[in-house]
Amino acid sequence: MSHLADQSFVPLNIAVLTVSDTRSAETDTSGQLLVDRLLAAGHRLASRVLLKDDLYWIRAQVANWIAEETVQVVLITGGTGFTARDSTPEAVGCLLDKQVDGFGELFRQISVADIGSSTVQSRALAGLSNSTLVCCLPGSTNACRTAWDGILAEQLDARHRPCNFVPHLKQAELCESRS
Repeated sequence: MSHLADQSFVPLNIAVLTVSDTRSAETDTSGQLLVDRLLAAGHRLASRVLLKDDLYWIRAQVANWIAEETVQVVLITGGTGFTARDSTPEAVGCLLDKQVDGFGELFRQISVADIGSSTVQSRALAGLSNSTLVCCLPGSTNACRTAWDGILAEQLDARHRPCNFVPHLKQAELCESRS
């Protein structure tokens, strides 16, 4: 797959969804961390939304972004726990054409250093749908930092070898001409 890795940086159009019953735009430190990291890396913020933890609201928002021609990546923070209200994996799972099983596995592996055995309670997941990468992350700011720094920064960079997700996403040139 190394032949799929591009030689130059390709800025991606990334949407950020925060799922929370308690956070507001002012207190959404997890969503803000993702926005700050993606912009610092040279990507573009396609959209940012904060929703209450409701399976159908989450599913509708993510489905809309997947259908949009310009959104290449959707990052979701929150709603991945085990409380009765946590429904992000259930909302998103049925929308995925292909699951990226290694994403959740790697996230839990690198989280062990910070949270020990509590990592078994992470339901982080990712997948591809309509050439859009969708990643579901826990709601803590530290978990978002771990996911971005340990996985997403490299996997959303076309220069990363031996492979990355950029060749599997909607074409950046097409997205730029339609934005």
